[in-house]
Amino acid sequence: MAMLGKRRSPRPATRKPSSTRPTPPAADEGVTILRLAHDGRGVARDAAGKTLFVDRALPGERVEVAVHKSRQRFDEAHVREVLKAAPERVTPTCPHFGVCGGCDLQHQTLEAQRNHKQQVLVEQLARQGLELEQSPDLLAGEGLGYRRRARLGVKVDAEGSIHLGFRARGSHHLIDMTACPVLVPALEALLSPLRERLATLDAPRQVGHLELIASDAGVCLVVRQLRDQPADAKHWNAFAAAHGLSLGWLVGRETPRLEWLTEAPDLHYGLTLSDSGQAPGQEPEQEKTRELVLGFAPGDFLQVNAEVNQCLVDTALAWLAPQAGERVLDCFAGVGNFSLALAARTGEVTGVEGSPRMVERLAANARRNGFAGITARQADLSREDQARALLAETEWDLVVLDPPREGAEALSRRLATSRVSRILYVSCDPATLARDAAHLVAGGYRLKRAAVADMFAQTAHLEAVLLFEHPEFPASAATPAQMPKE
Repeated sequence: MAMLGKRRSPRPATRKPSSTRPTPPAADEGVTILRLAHDGRGVARDAAGKTLFVDRALPGERVEVAVHKSRQRFDEAHVREVLKAAPERVTPTCPHFGVCGGCDLQHQTLEAQRNHKQQVLVEQLARQGLELEQSPDLLAGEGLGYRRRARLGVKVDAEGSIHLGFRARGSHHLIDMTACPVLVPALEALLSPLRERLATLDAPRQVGHLELIASDAGVCLVVRQLRDQPADAKHWNAFAAAHGLSLGWLVGRETPRLEWLTEAPDLHYGLTLSDSGQAPGQEPEQEKTRELVLGFAPGDFLQVNAEVNQCLVDTALAWLAPQAGERVLDCFAGVGNFSLALAARTGEVTGVEGSPRMVERLAANARRNGFAGITARQADLSREDQARALLAETEWDLVVLDPPREGAEALSRRLATSRVSRILYVSCDPATLARDAAHLVAGGYRLKRAAVADMFAQTAHLEAVLLFEHPEFPASAATPAQMPKE
């Protein structure tokens, strides 16, 4: 207590311990990009050895970066200046690249993008201890002008200005789009006219989004209307008439209802099947083909890239080599993208979907194309009991899986113990694909073929196809089926 009431000598100022974040490298030094991460970002290390994920950077480049998010184990950064460019760097086609969240690889050549995606598939499989007998094939089309469906956000700011476009990367902020080179030209041409039309509406704040669909029957516009606005419906009708569009009016907040303000369109796309049973030496022009027509509605799942989707179907038929009389199960069948093509070879296919609406769509497409042998079924294939019951009712020869991003783990576990001869797995997520593939291989299946489908060129997103065969349950020795004569 002797010091009570006396002034203490001031202590020297102390600094709090520094955070774990290292001092960033000097701007003139930059960092070297070591490789691309699976999501397309460059991977580097700063002067202290901390990992950096760098947007819009390519392997081998020396770049000056700015950290925009710091985490305990790594930092996220973007390029401020390219000090030494990679040979694969190109000038992006889109004026919104780097801001819009749609494309993330437009600064890289198309060939390098696709090489990266093939490597991602190999690496994801390797994480599960799986090796390919040969490098993945590439299923690809045009790098621009391919996207036949788009959903555009609409926002009216506090000043009353209209904004129309896609979201920024990792944000709800809307990017005003004046161009989008990955859209098919018929859709890209509507961006400016749509913004002009929005500015004429009585209640533009009641528009949630606009959906554009390019089908073989023409372009369709669906207006997501939060509240019915009869006066604005007239404005949209005039717009549709001026641009030759079909016009859908999706009204309501909780349970929106779709009304057609124009004549209801026959939305559909086509697939071309060639006869796999032609005689050796037959001239190409003599090869028989059959055109399939698949109807769909707004909100149905639709592969956005028509050219690559045709490649997917062609690959499924070539790899599976379906034969007349084989029993085929198409899981997550959608509108019948694979079901109809397989039925043209085998005669009978069971397509399974979780949504009653999609089951009806599949059945309608079977009737439309004259396939009496297609059975449309409803089942929740994420449930192991329903997957088990489905596989137990018939000894299937071929199974096709095309699940959503979460994959088909329950079904894969059951398939691993089945007697199916050949399994084709189509996936939009290589990580869940590799997980499910490991279940099949553990059950005795061999991974025979793999392909990357560049469904979304200019982005890091990839689709993949794997073929599995079971050595104990070989395919039938029958000759491949030919398409029935018209």
